[in-house]
Amino acid sequence: MGKYSRVDGKKSLNYCSTTSLVVFVAFCLVGIWMLMSSVVPFQSQNLSTEENATGKSSKHYEDSSGGLSETVTRGHDNGSDSQSETNSDIEINQNVSQDESVSTSEENQGEGVSKEVSEVKVDSESDNGDEGNQQEKIVKESSDEEIETEEEPKTDNENDGNGKVNDQEASSGDGKSNSEALLTEEVGGKTSETEQTELEASSGVNTSENQEGEEKLEGDETADEKKQEDEVPSQTEEENVEKNQDGNSEESDTSNNMKIEKETQKSSVSKYQSEYGWKLCNVTAGSDYIPCLDNWNSIRRLPSTMYYEHRERHCPEEASTCLVPLPEGYKRPIQWPTSREKIWYHNVPHTKLAVVKGHQIWVKVTGEYLTFPCGGTQFKNGALHYIDFIQKSRPDIAWGKRSRVILDVGCGVASFGGFLFDRDVLAMSFAPKDEHEAQVQFALERGIPAISAVMGTTRLPYPSSVFDLVHCARCRVPWHVEGGKLLLELNRVLRPGGYFVWSATPVYQKLPEDVGIWKAMSKLTKSMCWDLVVINKDKLNQVAAAVYRKPSTNECYNKRVRNEPALCNESDDPNAAWKVPLEACIHRVPEDASDRGSRWPPQWPLRLEKPPYWLKSQLDVDGKSAPEDFISDYKHWKNVVSKTYLNGMGINWSSVRNVLDMRAVYGGFAAALKDLKVWVMNVVPPIDSRDTLAIIFERGLIGMYHDWCESFSTYPRTYDVVHADHLFSVLKKRCNLVAVIAEVDRILRPEGKLIVWDDAETLNEIESMAKSLQWDIRFTYSKDNKGLLCIQKTFWRPTKQETILSAIA
Repeated sequence: MGKYSRVDGKKSLNYCSTTSLVVFVAFCLVGIWMLMSSVVPFQSQNLSTEENATGKSSKHYEDSSGGLSETVTRGHDNGSDSQSETNSDIEINQNVSQDESVSTSEENQGEGVSKEVSEVKVDSESDNGDEGNQQEKIVKESSDEEIETEEEPKTDNENDGNGKVNDQEASSGDGKSNSEALLTEEVGGKTSETEQTELEASSGVNTSENQEGEEKLEGDETADEKKQEDEVPSQTEEENVEKNQDGNSEESDTSNNMKIEKETQKSSVSKYQSEYGWKLCNVTAGSDYIPCLDNWNSIRRLPSTMYYEHRERHCPEEASTCLVPLPEGYKRPIQWPTSREKIWYHNVPHTKLAVVKGHQIWVKVTGEYLTFPCGGTQFKNGALHYIDFIQKSRPDIAWGKRSRVILDVGCGVASFGGFLFDRDVLAMSFAPKDEHEAQVQFALERGIPAISAVMGTTRLPYPSSVFDLVHCARCRVPWHVEGGKLLLELNRVLRPGGYFVWSATPVYQKLPEDVGIWKAMSKLTKSMCWDLVVINKDKLNQVAAAVYRKPSTNECYNKRVRNEPALCNESDDPNAAWKVPLEACIHRVPEDASDRGSRWPPQWPLRLEKPPYWLKSQLDVDGKSAPEDFISDYKHWKNVVSKTYLNGMGINWSSVRNVLDMRAVYGGFAAALKDLKVWVMNVVPPIDSRDTLAIIFERGLIGMYHDWCESFSTYPRTYDVVHADHLFSVLKKRCNLVAVIAEVDRILRPEGKLIVWDDAETLNEIESMAKSLQWDIRFTYSKDNKGLLCIQKTFWRPTKQETILSAIA
């Protein structure tokens, strides 16, 4: 702004010596007048001009200093990112363009202030000659020093427009922003020291680009100055007006460009929507549609239903790509722990269970809520009382220490599992999608782990010897039929030395049917070498529980007179569980000290962080020892979660309860969330992935096998956060990726987040589909053809429908 006066001083050197002499004589004649009336005001104007110049330069640096980390973080602080911010490099270029327009505008504003000073200074500095130029250089250097000193406090006080200091600046004391911390992690996995150095260095890439932009701008200004030195040093007021109009025009152009960009984004969304053509699923189950459990074509063709085949998974030949509608009146779920007591009625608008089980006080309709007054049939006086009753019956159970992960069979509305959180216990609850309407859906809406499943003809989707305890309260499972096939399946998944707690009516009632079942169960459990350690009666609830213990050695099996149930063949892998038929046989207990199951895991929470003892004999695919890989994975996810997920993505974790990790590996992501009030369903795909699910259970976490080319056995709107680490790029080689994203949409709650690590090509595909679904892009990062994407589902639903004939009852 003040540069014109300095330039004009240099122009005086071009006048001839005669003219200079005349001007010098004239100056001498009016010297006294100049000293008395002009010098002091002129100096004041000069200082004002230099201050304006300093302010302009400081503002320029302040606006242009944002790199990738600042850009991304600013979007998070605002709560949501615009779709134009999904590409960080593009956004940085936009910021530089905006900086140029800001500088131009301020420059024009300063010209009017400096005009009169320039005209007066032409005459005075022309007489000073070289001396005037030297003084100008001194003033310029001083001004530059002021710019440098003022730049730092201005940057420190810069905020994101909402009164919040940017994360990058707020973390300047640590020398690294949240997003920069993310860059020190390998995209989607562990990293070597060299790779970490490269990723850390990448945090300065975009900042360097901005610095280059600043140097370019400064170079342009210098070029302008040189250009103006060759021109006549005079400006009229009309020229200033024209320049100001040009500045306003540039601002107007910037505003128009933003409007055009928004319109382009809208048209882009329309383009994506037309490309994928999303439609609502028109099915009998409506808003509760589970494709692999509501395939009525397959169910009608079953030759029998006596083994609960009709409640098992029967997936359509072609995965569905339609979207499940929302229930009318659906709203954001109530937060935990309030959700354990009550949920919104319109989110799960079913009353049949309240009617059928009304006398057992499972659930009640209370105004706009569904409430859960006590806990269930077996614990009318509260689930916590019942939980303590079991503990007193067998103190060795030690809730939350020795017993950490349990299986709750026939869970009802899962109040037992819901209150076990108060004892540091994770319960994997399951029940079939049957005439007892929406019992598992109630559990999930309450924030309690559960899946829709049944013990029928195939194995449960878990490895062998992983649950510390199995519980069955009043479950009506015919354990004794078919050679004890179903109870033998529980024996497979129960850890050696683990307990089976059975508090059903045959334990304490004397009705003929109950007495017959008790006799059959006693005979079966004895032949399985289960030890009945205690039968205890709860006088308050008027129920009783029988506690059995699975053997920890093969001694009893070897002493049996009759080999019934028979021991399984050695070729029968007890860990094979995905679509494997049930067999009425017993798997031997591992006795070698290095085998999994020969020893009990350390008590919680030590077992979470310590590599399992039986990993010592195994190697990772890269040749690294498994314990080293385990520790590296844990450190990796702890860093990513603490430095990025919790602080840098704009996720309100206090509203998160149900979390799904679609490809869990060691369960490091879930382990890193230990201190939050969340639970994580860790999924290990049985295809294209190492079998690490037993490690997850050994750590005191829960999970299951599942192939994501099929629908998941859960109700719609189950999870608040879905996490996928390098999964989709593998799936798209053998699955329809559009169907996979439709499944994610089905199980993700509105306003829930999808976090994806993958290669750049796959992320672009997912981002395109997310935009077509009108999801919000919250966070993007990419480097070396890998990246991270965080997107938020919205309440949007298409208007057109697609009838799924296989799902019409």
